[in-house]
Amino acid sequence: MLEAWSEVDQEVAELNGNVNSFRLSEAQAFLEAMNQEMASTLFYGNSSLSPEEFNGLSVRYSDLSAPNAQNIVNGGGSGSDNSSVWLIVWGEQTCCGIFPKGSKAGLTHEDLGLQTIETTNGIAGERMRAYQDHFKWKTGIALKDWRYVVRIANIDVSDLATGSAADIVNLMIKATHRIPNLNMGKPCFYANRTVVQYLDIQRRDDMVGSALAYQEVDGKRIPHFRGIPLKTVDALLETEATVA
Repeated sequence: MLEAWSEVDQEVAELNGNVNSFRLSEAQAFLEAMNQEMASTLFYGNSSLSPEEFNGLSVRYSDLSAPNAQNIVNGGGSGSDNSSVWLIVWGEQTCCGIFPKGSKAGLTHEDLGLQTIETTNGIAGERMRAYQDHFKWKTGIALKDWRYVVRIANIDVSDLATGSAADIVNLMIKATHRIPNLNMGKPCFYANRTVVQYLDIQRRDDMVGSALAYQEVDGKRIPHFRGIPLKTVDALLETEATVA
């Protein structure tokens, strides 16, 4: 359950001239923090270490000798400077987001208007009038069929710069063949900026030159790999331990 409070000094907001616009501008930082926290938990959440989190995908795909190891593609990296690429087929029968029964899906916002609050800056304990917004997001994931998620693990980030890293294109091709049926939901690849950058470089050097294409979705150019969207996720780390 994610929760955030945005509080804006009344005097500052009204000096701006457009109170509502200024409040929204100040709240953007809280909304982005909630987005990043959710993205990080989706991949790295571990309820054993942090009871308030749900178990993310890395916990579920972390052992090359586990029953679901066939859906872990080994990139060959070692050490603790690895990253992963994920292929997820989103669907009600595969992997999907969930929210508690009786609550609302997605982010909820409550405009509390002008409130008298205690300040933490300047003279602690003093009071001031502030516009207050309350944000809530209750969310989790349900992995109904583990065969519809593939982790390409052990992509050594330091080797990418030297050109000695694994062939990301080949690894992503292997990942698509681990999925029983790509039409069971909406498939999507996820990787961080460094991996996407070097994938683009490897694709450029590929003689075929058609592995990575760009398609326009809602007015934006989105990279696609074999027709599957590729999304950049900053929450995916470059400091993952080796999956063994």
